[in-house]
Amino acid sequence: MGREQRPRWPVIVRRTALGVVSVLVLSVTGYAWTFYRDFSTGLTTSSALNGDEPKSKDGATNILIMGLDSRLDQNGNPLPKAIYDQLHAGDDSNGGYNTNVMMVLHVPNDGSKATLISIPRDDYATLVGAPDGIAKEKIKQGYGLAKDAKEKQLAAQGVSDRATLEQQGREAGRKQTVDDARAFLGGIPIDHFVEVTLVGFYDLAQALGSITVCLQGPTQDSFSGANFQKGVQQLNAAQALAFVRQRRDYVHPELNFTDLDRERRQQAFLASASQQLKSAGTLADPAKMSALVDAAKKDIVFDSGFDLLSFIQQSSSLVGGGVTYVTLPIKTFGQINGEDVNLVDLNQIRTMVRTLVGGTPPPPTTLPAVTVNVVNANGQAGLAGDLEAALVGKGAVKGVASSGRSMLSQSTVYYGTGGADAANAVGTMLGIDDVESDTNVAAGTVRVVVGTDFSMPAALTAPTSTAPTSAAPPAPSSSTAPPATSSSASGPMDALQGGSVPCVK
Repeated sequence: MGREQRPRWPVIVRRTALGVVSVLVLSVTGYAWTFYRDFSTGLTTSSALNGDEPKSKDGATNILIMGLDSRLDQNGNPLPKAIYDQLHAGDDSNGGYNTNVMMVLHVPNDGSKATLISIPRDDYATLVGAPDGIAKEKIKQGYGLAKDAKEKQLAAQGVSDRATLEQQGREAGRKQTVDDARAFLGGIPIDHFVEVTLVGFYDLAQALGSITVCLQGPTQDSFSGANFQKGVQQLNAAQALAFVRQRRDYVHPELNFTDLDRERRQQAFLASASQQLKSAGTLADPAKMSALVDAAKKDIVFDSGFDLLSFIQQSSSLVGGGVTYVTLPIKTFGQINGEDVNLVDLNQIRTMVRTLVGGTPPPPTTLPAVTVNVVNANGQAGLAGDLEAALVGKGAVKGVASSGRSMLSQSTVYYGTGGADAANAVGTMLGIDDVESDTNVAAGTVRVVVGTDFSMPAALTAPTSTAPTSAAPPAPSSSTAPPATSSSASGPMDALQGGSVPCVK
């Protein structure tokens, strides 16, 4: 697999619906426990979690919900043409293996006030283990890269069965996505996961019937099929797809849609649909509940260790207003290697996640007395000296600040013999995930190479540099602050509360 080249206005944009169905599946099960015996029969399960992963403490549960941009079944075969026609989403040649929806659902041990955290799909992140040789990419691409690497490995061993390659490739992709999400969020436990493909959303939306949503103003988009008026309105399954995947409006350009607005649309749909489950008699209608359970079985994968019955008994908050919806912030929109990405402040994100779900220690505020050398491969004038001074201010021993021979896209912390703990502390403080041993680094010494993905953490103050200001600009070209990070109704920093029909852009 090569790197994805995303055009400014891609034709296929049916991606944001994918994770919505998974949350609704969990919401449905919270009230449909009487269907449990039937519901648990025929589920597709995965062994991507081997049981050795860190677990949440005190009975809380973190569930990673991944929406897979695939138009194929679990064996890699095309779906019936009638389904493609219903989805208006192209055919088996469209889509791929990006996890275009990534959400973490945190349910506390008492079942009260759950939190759903959306990770924007284009956040630029370190991919654990560098699948297919790619160490840094948009977080959504880890699944497909790991799947491709696994299939290559199997093919080299003589495996040629298409179904085997597909299934084992997807297992590798699931594990990669869990690992990437855990690392990106600062090491929080991922207890379980749910994976869903595009067709699952349509099936569940169809089983639900009409859904009530509210728009702040009129909007339309020929790419997604969206054509909505201002105010409260009822949507069928096809309109629901358009609602959750719209990310442009040429008729009303002042709306300035971004991917982050689609995150908000997803959350609004979930809040509205969950409210409807409780208030519209759906949960008391055996025929409709059976249709919802049947929809939940299609193209949805649960990890094999997920005890649904225990979760059902815990999940009373998922329907009727017990969920707070949060989108992680981004720092700016940018480009790396010609691709549009979201540049983020990992320290900001991890601090936010700790506040929301707990479970991980805060970044260190001081460093051990280890010598730290800083190499500036970022291009920002004076960065090495500023960072060196800041680290010394936190307890490190002053080393050498220098400029690299060329700019690098990835930041890395290297350490010599006996320096692992100190290097990890430095990496955590700086928000650098890639920490490696290097025989060229002296014992007890740490070398920090800051690439174009690095920005000084807000909590790490440094003196103003006296270096000249004529250095080359950093490689991530970015001058557009994301409009959705403001305090507007569609901003990701504004938590959306369940229990009603929220009005969104």
